[in-house]
Amino acid sequence: MRETRTTEFKEEITNTFLKTVSAFSNYDGGEIFFGIDDNGNIKGLADVKQACLDIENKVNDSITPQPDYTLELQNNDRTIKLTVKSGIQKPYLYKSKAYKRNDTATIEVDTLELSRLILEGKNIRFEELPCEEQELTFNILCQKLKECIQIETFNQDTLKTLNLYNSTIGYNNAAGILADRNHFPGIDIMKFGENINVIHKRVTFDNISILAVYEKALEVFKDYYQYEEIQGADRKKVEKIPEAAFREAIANALIHRVWDVESQIKVSMFDDRIDIISPGGLPSGITEDEYLSGKLSVLRNRNLANVFYRLGFVEIFGTGIT
Repeated sequence: MRETRTTEFKEEITNTFLKTVSAFSNYDGGEIFFGIDDNGNIKGLADVKQACLDIENKVNDSITPQPDYTLELQNNDRTIKLTVKSGIQKPYLYKSKAYKRNDTATIEVDTLELSRLILEGKNIRFEELPCEEQELTFNILCQKLKECIQIETFNQDTLKTLNLYNSTIGYNNAAGILADRNHFPGIDIMKFGENINVIHKRVTFDNISILAVYEKALEVFKDYYQYEEIQGADRKKVEKIPEAAFREAIANALIHRVWDVESQIKVSMFDDRIDIISPGGLPSGITEDEYLSGKLSVLRNRNLANVFYRLGFVEIFGTGIT
């Protein structure tokens, strides 16, 4: 055995384990083994029953709110396994601070991460918060809805149906991201030559509807990766990289990114490949293995995903191009 992001060893019982209880409760849960050293060697505890009481009292007295955990004796009652489940009343605080795991270390979360935990504890997402800008227009969204799903009228009821507006808070952040003009970051595209020191072109699309960002990114793609070839009497369109794959990747980058950081999606175009880096890690509720296997899709921004799905830009159930 070795320590991991969800496993920690403690040879003795000291208050430092309480930071890890906070971290496991705030994120994906985990296990803390007492009586085992950092290398995974069993050392044992002198009095495991008293140790269980100590652990229980420390957790109950020090972590707010009450975390969900179990205690279990192991190795012929020489060691203790403390299993901590991911909680629903986030953030879980130890001495008024919230913690998270960074590989095998436990560290305090920053202000941005704390605000995310608070929203998650209230089952609210960033896209559902009121938008700071309430004077918004939606000409691009209106046009796309009429083109793609043939809606006849576009009004405030349409925005309510798409969960972009309600009478209590007005427009939410998802509406702001879809509005014609906004203050949200977009996409930064760089076309490289034979190496990263040779930049043929750089273009940035910012502060406009992500529907416009999506279309403009496709235009740049077509300029570089599609051309016509004359074969006899016929003209044939040639794709150096499949457009369908690029469409899906850009759409997913836009709807699955975190929007509470001022960072653009980075698109690096090379002759034989395109690299897309989207701000934010995996959404909570999905592991790296589940993501890579393609068997599970977790929506970070449900309202944005819904709009892209209705417009036919993306598969909503993770069944798109691998």
